[in-house]
Amino acid sequence: MSKGQGTALVTGASAGIGAVYADRLAHRGYDLILVARDVAKLNALATRLIGETGVKVEVLRADLSNVDDIRKVEARLHADDITVLVNNAGVAVAGPTVEMDPERLEAMIQLNVVVATRLARAVAPGLAQRRRGDIINIASVVAIRGDQPAISVGYGASKAYLLAFSEGLDSELAPYGVRVQAVLPGVTRTELWEKGGLDINALPQDIVMETGDMVDAAFAGLDQGERVTIPALPDISDWIAFKTARAALLPNISHRLPAERYGRRSTDGSPLPRVPEHHG
Repeated sequence: MSKGQGTALVTGASAGIGAVYADRLAHRGYDLILVARDVAKLNALATRLIGETGVKVEVLRADLSNVDDIRKVEARLHADDITVLVNNAGVAVAGPTVEMDPERLEAMIQLNVVVATRLARAVAPGLAQRRRGDIINIASVVAIRGDQPAISVGYGASKAYLLAFSEGLDSELAPYGVRVQAVLPGVTRTELWEKGGLDINALPQDIVMETGDMVDAAFAGLDQGERVTIPALPDISDWIAFKTARAALLPNISHRLPAERYGRRSTDGSPLPRVPEHHG
């Protein structure tokens, strides 16, 4: 029987990370709504989890590239039994931007950015009103790789958006007792690689994490109060140092005049006198 944790909706639940999240949530006592296109896989997973845990499992077939199906999932997220959203559905398109099919690039951005945002927006008001719940956004370590994107520039940018969105949304929802966690996996053994045209077996296997290990670490991070979890990161102080360095920029990122190193000019366009240097 369900243990009264409420209901968790998991997107991309038919395989990989989504299926493991569904498994772990069921064993934690959550009823489930499994969202994906492959109904046969969803039904098989639902049957197994019901047999193992006794929780209620609802299968919701949805193609998240279809606006009507997106609205169908949003409507389900408005229900007052929802306590967790796992925004897992995503896709990777590999290769240089100049060679990329623009339709595939747009579809990736739509799913990784727009759909994830819409679903989080759909569930957030209810969670805030009930003052409980979690939004878990599956991003990637490529979100913080900057000018060294893996897979593709567009994929890295989409995950950087999801990280920034998660951090900002957590700030908004924290006063209501709602947690927003961004999970930043490294290379994880999922179907995403093959679908993106990449061979995960060609990578050094000491950087490849198994899906179950990744999800278990993400849950452990959430239980420990983390809002950004990097499952492979040995020392959390490294992430704290990253955030501290970022925060140190804030006092100087917006001023009335450009920085002197850019040849500062007054508001009328005339050069400003240089401030004399003082020595000793």
